[in-house]
Amino acid sequence: MPSVNNKEIEKHLEELLTPAVFRQMAHYRELGMRSRILTLPLMVAAVLTLLWRQVPSVHELTRMLAREDLLWGKAVSVSQQALSQRFLSFPSELFEGVYKALLPELKERWEVRQQRPLPPSIQVASDHFKHIWAADGSTLEGLFRKLDSLEQAPVGQLAGKICMVIDLMRQLPVELWFCEQAQAFDTRFIPDLLKLVDEKTLLILDRGFYDFQFFADLTARNAHFITRLKKNAKIEVVEWLSSTNSVKDMIVHLGTGQNGAPRLTVRVIEVRFGRRWFRYVTSVLEPEILPPFVVADLYRRRWRIEDAFNTAKRLLNLAYLWTGSINGIQLQIWATWIFYAVLVDLGDAVADAMTFPFDRISLEMLFRGLYHFIQAFNKGKASDPVSYFAAPENQDLGIIKRIRKRLLPLDLSPYPNPI
Repeated sequence: MPSVNNKEIEKHLEELLTPAVFRQMAHYRELGMRSRILTLPLMVAAVLTLLWRQVPSVHELTRMLAREDLLWGKAVSVSQQALSQRFLSFPSELFEGVYKALLPELKERWEVRQQRPLPPSIQVASDHFKHIWAADGSTLEGLFRKLDSLEQAPVGQLAGKICMVIDLMRQLPVELWFCEQAQAFDTRFIPDLLKLVDEKTLLILDRGFYDFQFFADLTARNAHFITRLKKNAKIEVVEWLSSTNSVKDMIVHLGTGQNGAPRLTVRVIEVRFGRRWFRYVTSVLEPEILPPFVVADLYRRRWRIEDAFNTAKRLLNLAYLWTGSINGIQLQIWATWIFYAVLVDLGDAVADAMTFPFDRISLEMLFRGLYHFIQAFNKGKASDPVSYFAAPENQDLGIIKRIRKRLLPLDLSPYPNPI
């Protein structure tokens, strides 16, 4: 069954999203959309309710819509078939517009929070780079056939691929692209990335984007990258910067220049963690800008984008698609990332109230903790979710991640000494 409604949570969603929704009304009319019952504001309200209250089906959503107000949308009686068809055909670009109108507001909210500390590697990188972004692709799972109109859809059919760019400083999404070809390689999104980046951008990349021409094009834009070095990479050492029992830092020529591929001058860093060595490659040649252990830590933080995909798919049910139409899939994608961005904003507010780094916040447990906040709110014991989650007596909710092992301070030296 759907989770219980809560006025305070609905008020929070309404304050954040209403301006972004109504900014799209002019475009809504430009598309020739008629003033019917299921308008843009009501569709956004219905879809977000589907997400935050974990409504199990469009059928159940139809019942709710007939009996209660959903966010800013007033109760209205519509048929389940009409609502299903609206999901299939409602222009997804309107939800995309809401998403892109919301992000600047969330960035402004991030800027005014000053109490939660930034990770040392992010702080070091932010002194030299305007943007610190991570990019990765993810394949959407098989269609769940949640709508009656999809009963004849092939079981297990894949629904496409998305590529996401996340701001590692603010933890907010930057850009999102969708491709209908589920088996497409991540390199399919390279032209989109090149259009997005500008000078002083640092991209943290998965090895799916390992492409010499892409790397050359980034540096030509005065942007830079960090990624993992492939095992079979051909390198020629030009200069040794550091060589100890825990780190090796060198300037190298990367590649052979065959088949027209550029031969790159880059920096290769090998760092030992425990008994294993990890190799990274970056276009930032000066260790004074990015020390070797900072490069390794920044790449480790690329995992935040994997966390984002995991949260969207498993927690917000993006793994279970409502529709088999491309437009409907995109509608769900944009709606899911709208709610994800709102959840990140709430997590950042809790981190700021507790003066913890955002990395210590579990978005999953924060989302699950909304149930406990609602119960406390109904009993008159809580009025604000941020204050509730930051209260010492509520730390058993697991919103603050436990530190499993003692970590040594990050070595920020450009030329580390032997351990």
